[in-house]
Amino acid sequence: MKTNVGGIDKVLRIGGGVALLAWAALGGPIWAWVGVVPLATGLTGFCPLYPLLGMNTCPLKKD
Repeated sequence: MKTNVGGIDKVLRIGGGVALLAWAALGGPIWAWVGVVPLATGLTGFCPLYPLLGMNTCPLKKD
């Protein structure tokens, strides 16, 4: 897996994922557990959907 998630994208994914998971843990709707996905993609730096869409937000890895 090549890194395809860059700086600002990573920060937004991690922040959004943590916020959704906190909301779910504090009694929010069941769908808020989807926060695991942006958190995982932000932490790993790889989004499996990006290659399918031809996207890459990582400026150092334009392969």
